[in-house]
Amino acid sequence: MAQGKFISYLRVSTQRQGRSGLGLEGQRSAVAEYLNGGRWKLVQELVEVESGKRNDRPKLAEALRLCRVHGATLIIAKLDRLARNVNFISNLMESGVEFVAVDLPQANRLTVHIMAAMAEHEAAMISARTRAALAAAKARGTRLGGRRWNSSRIASRGNVASARVRKEATAKRAADLLPIIDAIRAEGATSLRHIAAALNERGITSRRGGTWSAVQVQRVLSSTVLPVD
Repeated sequence: MAQGKFISYLRVSTQRQGRSGLGLEGQRSAVAEYLNGGRWKLVQELVEVESGKRNDRPKLAEALRLCRVHGATLIIAKLDRLARNVNFISNLMESGVEFVAVDLPQANRLTVHIMAAMAEHEAAMISARTRAALAAAKARGTRLGGRRWNSSRIASRGNVASARVRKEATAKRAADLLPIIDAIRAEGATSLRHIAAALNERGITSRRGGTWSAVQVQRVLSSTVLPVD
């Protein structure tokens, strides 16, 4: 049985289908049937109108952002064609979001990793052929260049890289929350305390999974270019 929060992502291939609802009702019904039973909450539904020539998926990006904000699982009515799209696989893997597919329930992030692994395997084969060519050159007496690495310099670079990753994660979290905070402000929230209360009322947890405080809201806003009241 389904448990927790979900963001639904539905897809149609033409503007006409998007306007008429053709295909959407079937997908919506499939999602509802899958979620039937258990303790679950469908936070939001997003519909993507995708043409064959289109590679960007703004609604998918929004769905992934909402999943991160709410700690929700992405539920996809139809995985079939999406699973064969490189952009979809890349976006899903990089998002860190868990997902379920109604038309292929056994699929999960592991499935996506396996798909990506096939591409990585090809890259590994290329690397292996390169190493074999270098070994053959060395056997012929060709002098191969090299570099001695300074371990302390490498460690220093590692620390810098780690700090950069943490900073990027903080900025990404702030970017995910920014549209929601904008909406809260538009509704009349004028202080950090009011924004924190509104986030808590919407069931959005803080970065550590707890409730929001004015200080935590201040930290999020400080990592953006927004003015702070």
